[in-house]
Amino acid sequence: MWKTVLFDLDGTLTDSAPGITNSLARALAHFGIREEPGNLLKFIGPPLNQSLPEYYGFTPEQTAKAVAVFREHFVEKGWLENAPYPGVAALLRELKEAGLQLMVATSKPEVQAVRVLKHFGLAEYFEHICGAPLGNEDGARKAAVVRQALGYAKDISSVVMVGDRRHDVEGARENGIPCIGVLYGYGSREELAVAGASFLAEDAAALKKLLL
Repeated sequence: MWKTVLFDLDGTLTDSAPGITNSLARALAHFGIREEPGNLLKFIGPPLNQSLPEYYGFTPEQTAKAVAVFREHFVEKGWLENAPYPGVAALLRELKEAGLQLMVATSKPEVQAVRVLKHFGLAEYFEHICGAPLGNEDGARKAAVVRQALGYAKDISSVVMVGDRRHDVEGARENGIPCIGVLYGYGSREELAVAGASFLAEDAAALKKLLL
């Protein structure tokens, strides 16, 4: 059905919750805000420079500082508190063997995304890994990252996004492509349905059926 597949990273390819929430808890503690990591799952996916002002009313200066503290902790140890979801590696291998063009489109800084995917042996399946440029807030928007990836698509008329949050669906829609929402990540069925996901997949096996 599709010839090119764009994958989100956190919550779609890897379960990165522990590393992200622990790093974010450290950043919030800098401002005297104590949060249990389990209460921070809603922050996984969208750029922090959007979600921190939304949920805590941070000023641009506070947001910049929080992001800096987050990245310091994440780069040191948070990125290793992570693991591919069951069945993802096999799925990517089968999709590539079937001739599909695979790319990553993530709001995570590109240098971190490449590091994570190489560490888990997943980078080899992707022709391009597109992420946010460091220090460029607009470039971290999902729509911007998807647009970047589409520049590498071999057939722009046959592209689908795969992600776990409404931001993936919205970023795909802004670029005129459909999105498959995965239910094993951090977004709920309701969130993805309301956002307008074209299809929903319970797990990697269900995602394979949709893509092949």
